[in-house]
Parts: sequence; structure tokens; C-alpha cells
Amino acid sequence: MHVIHRKGWEIPEREATPEHLFLNRRSLLKAGAALGAGTIAPGLSSIAMAADNPTAGLYPARANDAFKGVFTPEDVGARYNNFYEFGLSKKVYAAAEALKTRPWTIKIDGLVEKPMEIGADDLIKMMPLEERVYRHRCVEAWSMVLPWTGFPLKKLVDYARPLSGAKYLRFETFMDPKMASGQRSFFPWPYVEGLTMAEATNDLALMVTGAYGKPLANVFGAPIRLHTPWKYGFKSIKSITKISFVADRPKTFWEESGPGEYGFWANVNPQVPHPRWSQASEEVIGTGERKPTQLFNGYGEFVADLYKGLEGEKLYI
Repeated sequence: MHVIHRKGWEIPEREATPEHLFLNRRSLLKAGAALGAGTIAPGLSSIAMAADNPTAGLYPARANDAFKGVFTPEDVGARYNNFYEFGLSKKVYAAAEALKTRPWTIKIDGLVEKPMEIGADDLIKMMPLEERVYRHRCVEAWSMVLPWTGFPLKKLVDYARPLSGAKYLRFETFMDPKMASGQRSFFPWPYVEGLTMAEATNDLALMVTGAYGKPLANVFGAPIRLHTPWKYGFKSIKSITKISFVADRPKTFWEESGPGEYGFWANVNPQVPHPRWSQASEEVIGTGERKPTQLFNGYGEFVADLYKGLEGEKLYI
């Protein structure tokens, strides 16, 4: 008898979108080829492989078999998002089309051997892209499963060559209130997030450059974003323009906005409620199903050791 030994980060079909509500990868890519420069989801023009994107030929990337599974359909996953730079609505995909993603440079500075600026396209081209299907769990108690393309964050850490005093990575997004209407609000812009060096070099931390077999759509945080699947989604900062290696823990966007509700760590834990709602269960977007939330969003086997000795910290909200 052939026994299949699944890795802990694989997405079992019972935890993903039911078959009648998802498009599998092969069908999706065939549809994309048939449409050429058209779109899968009407009104989402940036989901297409745009002719002016120099990295378009890199997609679809090789699928990493250790991170595979059934995922939320594109026309669902791309139409229910938070992107506060463009407003508070979950239907922010139309407003996010205002995001200008070329040219785009990323500054790498702080405690590194040689601070630099690099074009996003140049960085993407030099990195080993792969597709990983990951759970995504929002602190608002909803979830999806998404097929991201990107490269391990630890590859970028190696490229930056941090000095020994670097203990944290500080991420910052763009600042352009004229382009991004949401940045005219009272929030402490630009959006800032942070990880410890240990978190940043964990195998699961991914710099995302694409989704659904194509370059990243604006609404997902083009041209490059972070995804840390064991944490609540607000940690996975979008549209990154600056990565700083620093000695002190950075003050993040949501810590500054609501210090009584959001902290630095933001690891998923069903037993630790948000001050205004439970985290014990989550709604699966696209199905309406409610299912129990998993500790570390189901990735505990691979990340729990990162937090040994930190029992006094507020690790979850």
C-alpha cells in the first residue's frame, strides 16, 4: 500500500474552498492563455500579464510541491481585500487600480554592509521564484487560501548582507496621498511593519511578487509584498518601497493606530480574542462556511520555536 506523508504546511482539500467553487491551476492558466492580455475577473485589469511588466515572462513559476493545495478562486480572492491606502471598503480592487507600479524602486538600508536602491523588476529577476499555496487569516476573522508566487524572504536577507547588530527588519510602503486617496485619512502613514530576524529567515516567510500564476495585481500589493502565513494578515505589508535592518523593534502601523488592540507579534491564536471579537472561528470567503481557527494558522510545527522564551510578550494580538 502506498502511504502519502503530507508535510504540515500543505493545504488539505477539506480545509480549502470546495471543488465546485474553485478554479484549479491548470484550468486557470489555460483560460489566461486563451484571453491573452484580457482578464480573468472583469474589472481587474492589473491581474492580467501586462505587456509593460518586464517580469511577466517569469510566470507561472514552478510550483513548490511542499506548499500545494486547493485555493480560493481568483474572482473571489481578488475582490475581497483590505488595502487601506485606497479606502476602507473590502471592494477596494477598483480604487487600487490607481496604484502606479512602474518604475518602482526598493531601498535597503540600516545595518547592512552596503545600503542600496534596487529596481523591483531587477530584484524579482535575480531571485528564485516559486509558487506556494498558503492560508491567509485576517484579524477580522475571515480567511482565504491563495496561490502566491515569490521568493523566500531569507534570500533577500542574504542579499542585503546585514551586520551583526541587525535584530529586526522594518518594512515601509509608499507614501503618495495624491495617488492613494486613503492616505489622506488620519492614519499614521506610511504603512510600517516589522519582523524579528528569526522570523524573517524562517522558511515560511515569503516575498510575494505574483498570484494566480501572474504578476501581482494592484489590489494584492503590487509589485512586491510580504506574506507571513502564521500571522494575521495585517503583518503582510503591501507595495513595499523600503526595507531597513535595525537594532530596535520598529513601531508598526497598527500598533501606533490602535495600541490597545494591535501589537507587534500578531500570531494567529484562537484562544486569544481581539478586544472586540472572538478569534475562535473564521469565515471562509467565497463559501460563507465558519470553521475553527488553528493556532499559528496551522503552521505551528514550523514556527512555534521562534517564540520560546517570549512567554511574557503579547504574541497574538
